[in-house]
Amino acid sequence: MAEPYAVPVTVRGYETDVQGHLNQAVYVNYAEHARWSLLQAAGISQAGLAAKGVGPVSLEMTVRYLRELRAGDEVEVTCGFDWGEGRGKTFRIEQTIRKTDRTVAAEITAVGGLMDLKERRLVADPREYFRALATDPRLFGL
Repeated sequence: MAEPYAVPVTVRGYETDVQGHLNQAVYVNYAEHARWSLLQAAGISQAGLAAKGVGPVSLEMTVRYLRELRAGDEVEVTCGFDWGEGRGKTFRIEQTIRKTDRTVAAEITAVGGLMDLKERRLVADPREYFRALATDPRLFGL
């Protein structure tokens, strides 16, 4: 897997719950933000994906909450793609939400794919689509 891409995020007060820590669902939003930021940094836009007739889909996600985050905390959200051994229809995305002191607040593992928007099925080799669409496929470990 390539060195993970990272994006900074500041925890906003309205994202916290009654206990004063980041609401559980917002961790997933941060992960999604990092994934789309990586796509953009690699030169892939939503319009570009749609023009090719494909769209990314999330098939599975696991979040391990390790340390609380509070309003004002500065974090880094990483995103790295793991394509596995063979050529498959799915890929793994490994993500970490880390405080500036390097404390890991959460680990997110996801399984994704690229859906053919007309056929409503996963494409056979998503790597080839990412490689073809990206101006910097190295960000995907390609």
